[in-house]
Amino acid sequence: MKNISKILLVIISCFFTINIEAQNPIIKDIFTADPAPLVHKGVLYLYTGHDVATQEDTNYKMADWHVFSTTNMKDWKDHGALLSPSTFSWATGDAYAAQCIERDGKFYWFVSTFHKKDEVSQGGAAIGVAVSDSPTGPFKDAIGKALIINEMTTDMKYGWDDIDPTVFVDDDGQAYMFWGNGSCKWVKLKKNMIELDGDITTFKPKNYIEAAMGL
Repeated sequence: MKNISKILLVIISCFFTINIEAQNPIIKDIFTADPAPLVHKGVLYLYTGHDVATQEDTNYKMADWHVFSTTNMKDWKDHGALLSPSTFSWATGDAYAAQCIERDGKFYWFVSTFHKKDEVSQGGAAIGVAVSDSPTGPFKDAIGKALIINEMTTDMKYGWDDIDPTVFVDDDGQAYMFWGNGSCKWVKLKKNMIELDGDITTFKPKNYIEAAMGL
């Protein structure tokens, strides 16, 4: 993973920028969370969760995922809620952190939500992947099932192992996915971006909680 140091430096720089501009949000019309950027053909796309909780609610309610775009970092277009847990027949629960990445002309949106209790899984956090020919959709479930289910990773007692996926493709063409709560997991992806290519590795960086993209 030759680019990991460079990637971490960019991520850290982004966090410093976010702290400086925290009182000047770029998205002001709705409540958003977990932004993940993608640059394609000179356009910056921002993939976010959407919190619809009211003042009476006692917790967040992440209903779906929105896509925003800009060409000048000042004016942002909301392309709407282009994906939600209901897109996935196996899913239930909230729309947690996600990331979209382009490969070979297709756009793969890796998302974290929860799995229904059925013959495949007894529930818990899960990771799915949607696909589109465009950065703004339409997106559909790429494989008709979860890419990661709780039964694949069992180090968290309450089924929260598998949240907050982040994906990148290294210079040699190998794709990797990182994710996890409590511990960080990573796995190679096949070139088609919808299949695992080997075993899942778990490790615990110092002070790590969740959101591998923030490492």
